[in-house]
Amino acid sequence: MTRAVTPQIPQPPSLGDTSPQALAAEIRQALKYRLGKDATVATDYDWLTASIKVVRDRIVDEWISSTKEAYDQSAKRVYYLSLEFLIGRLMRDAFSNLGLMEAMREALASLGVEFDVIAKLEPDAALGNGGLGRLAACFMESMATVDIPAHGYGIRYANGMFRQEIHDGWQVELPETWLEHGNPWEFERRERAFEVGFGGSVESITSKDGRLERHVWKPTEHMLAVAYDTPVVGWRGARVNTLRLWSGMPVDPILLDKFNAGDHIGALAESNKADALSRVLYPADATPAGQELRLRQEYFFSTASLQDILQRHLSQYGDLLSLPEKAAIHLNDTHPAVAVPELMRLLMDVHGLDFDTAWGLTRQTFAYTNHTLLPEALESWPVPLFERILPRHMQIVYAINAEILLEARATGKFDGDQISRISLIQEDGGRRVRMGNLAFVGSHSVNGVSALHTELMKETVFADLHRLYPHRINNKTNGITPRRWLIQCNPGLTSLACEAIGDRFLDDIEAIRELDAFATDASFQERFAAVKRANKERLANLVAERLAIRVDPSALFDIQIKRIHEYKRQLLNIIEAVALYDQIRSHPERDWMPRVKFFGGKAAPSYHNAKLIIKLANDVARVINSDPSVRGLLKVVFVPNYNVSAAEILMPAADLSEQISTAGMEASGTGNMKFALNGALTIGTLDGANVEIKERVGDDNIFIFGLTAEEVAQRRDNGYQPETVIDASPELKQAVAAIASGVFSPDDPARYRDLMDGLHQHDWFMVAADFDAYAAAQRQVDAVWRDSRDWFARAIHNVARVGWFSSDRTIRQYAKEIWNVPA
Repeated sequence: MTRAVTPQIPQPPSLGDTSPQALAAEIRQALKYRLGKDATVATDYDWLTASIKVVRDRIVDEWISSTKEAYDQSAKRVYYLSLEFLIGRLMRDAFSNLGLMEAMREALASLGVEFDVIAKLEPDAALGNGGLGRLAACFMESMATVDIPAHGYGIRYANGMFRQEIHDGWQVELPETWLEHGNPWEFERRERAFEVGFGGSVESITSKDGRLERHVWKPTEHMLAVAYDTPVVGWRGARVNTLRLWSGMPVDPILLDKFNAGDHIGALAESNKADALSRVLYPADATPAGQELRLRQEYFFSTASLQDILQRHLSQYGDLLSLPEKAAIHLNDTHPAVAVPELMRLLMDVHGLDFDTAWGLTRQTFAYTNHTLLPEALESWPVPLFERILPRHMQIVYAINAEILLEARATGKFDGDQISRISLIQEDGGRRVRMGNLAFVGSHSVNGVSALHTELMKETVFADLHRLYPHRINNKTNGITPRRWLIQCNPGLTSLACEAIGDRFLDDIEAIRELDAFATDASFQERFAAVKRANKERLANLVAERLAIRVDPSALFDIQIKRIHEYKRQLLNIIEAVALYDQIRSHPERDWMPRVKFFGGKAAPSYHNAKLIIKLANDVARVINSDPSVRGLLKVVFVPNYNVSAAEILMPAADLSEQISTAGMEASGTGNMKFALNGALTIGTLDGANVEIKERVGDDNIFIFGLTAEEVAQRRDNGYQPETVIDASPELKQAVAAIASGVFSPDDPARYRDLMDGLHQHDWFMVAADFDAYAAAQRQVDAVWRDSRDWFARAIHNVARVGWFSSDRTIRQYAKEIWNVPA
């Protein structure tokens, strides 16, 4: 298979000599003087590091220039606070955006090093889990591309969420050691270290005449947040922005008095506490200790980021009253919501502003993106925990709450129940701080991430706050960066598109719409099919190598890859696979279309049902894949440790994209956009951005099924009886019975009984309710797949019509309508 080469990207003039000969010489120099290695003993990791250092040096010039330009122009900056940044591997990203890919490939080849071999050694930065973190990464790249001065702020997780292995079908969580060989992209900034406190008490300072002057928080615990900076390169090197990640460090690395007294373990207690803050993403919060660590992490990175922002602002402007004019601080979901009372604390207690002034500045500066309507993802903290860890912040939350509730009461529009829903403090079932409400009231803008999600925000979780602030909620449909999700991951399709319509779409992805004219062109379809086949062969080879499973690239590749959660309904997909398996065996005379169902994703360590669904997928795969009566017409594959690098192989290979969440529960999705841009047809519900994708690609080029969000709500309100639905569907009933009885778990026949009983008893996620419609849609997929010309025409229409779902477009909308910055 020949390697597809994307068109040469013009390089920024500041890069200097980028000939392969000059680059090869610099790589040798870096290997010798920065790594202390001779080429004869250098490992592949050494070549990788040396190559990155050479390109990083060129990035630094543009990085410094971008930063200086923002200072010189007194430009307003965007500060994006996110607990996740799922940036993946950066080498191809940076090399491609700078137009250095082919030159570096030739330079390394001249040194006897294969670019693709060392590129695979770069670890995925373990800084995220799913769509939230990947969106943040796309946004950072797009902000640099559209020339917005920006900083991303997060945590430098040493071990990320976890590395997923599958042992006997079960998910096993292991540390993600992505920093094992260091991170050649980052710069440690010891001089940008900020103190972080926890616990303690609050002292009131009064004047001589008894008036309250200010509050002083006296924490009992102190540690440091130390900055690590990674440059983020925009397309064609237009701008280089900063991703600043915080690592926890102790104020004193060792307590010598304890150590000398023989308490060698206790002497490191403070060091271990600080280390824990930046060790793991989303520590399991099923225990009180886990909850406390999560809250500490969220405060840790929020306060460090705010202290950094205020220090930068003061150094340039001298006062904080201009903060909203020069800084837009964006909260990516509820995780950084504690930044609202923290900014208030800094403005009042540290910088001496009164409450009203501080509250005005806070609300004008913050904006908040909500990513989910699920209650558990909106976050709330028990008041005793919040007050013990952050006593001053609890006071401020109560003060803000009083302000809001008095404002609501004064309108005369709200009764007691509505007032209680607006409150920042949840009173029923134990008093808790509602972080979603806190982010909402502390921001001047609150946006959803798809048209449907935004409307549901107004009608459900934020209905009463929306009535109080009717102009605050707005929509910004998500997008993806086409550099990562087309140009880099699918060079074959990129080259084909350039041949057909020119390269204007490389700079303006919406220009890819011109491909629409080629959808029924037989010659173009043939070349499009060849590109898809090559991508499928690459995935088939990966599956054979890692899992020893052989799949046929001529089969329909049906892929569902995303975080494992019941609302995303991997279970619906698996049950349909079991039903299809039964039908293939029962009716071998029918003209079945060969199909491979791929699954991938991680389950939260404490999420029992999600982990059980992973086990079920693997058990079903084991039975179906080894049954000769299926004749290879159906295979099931679970790809372990799904991450960005895996997605870059899976998405270009997909024929069918599974976006089958319970309607009304997926905020947007971005995987749906990536699949469509790479030529997959979507099977999905009218949920999240599927609604807008359908509008863009046309009804004939997407397979929509199932209940709408409104119908789901009606079913729940009207006493939905799933058992009746199951009894009325022979295929569903047989599949559920087979799973429940132990057909796929002979070693433990009762393994899935409770999971299937849940479908009979409540079926909150409407798996049974949507099954027949989903199965019918899958048979429609088979019918279209039989006619390859029809299929490829629809696939090409998808590629051509989803350019609007670009993170460049999304960021321009944020810039104009929320942040008030030029783009």
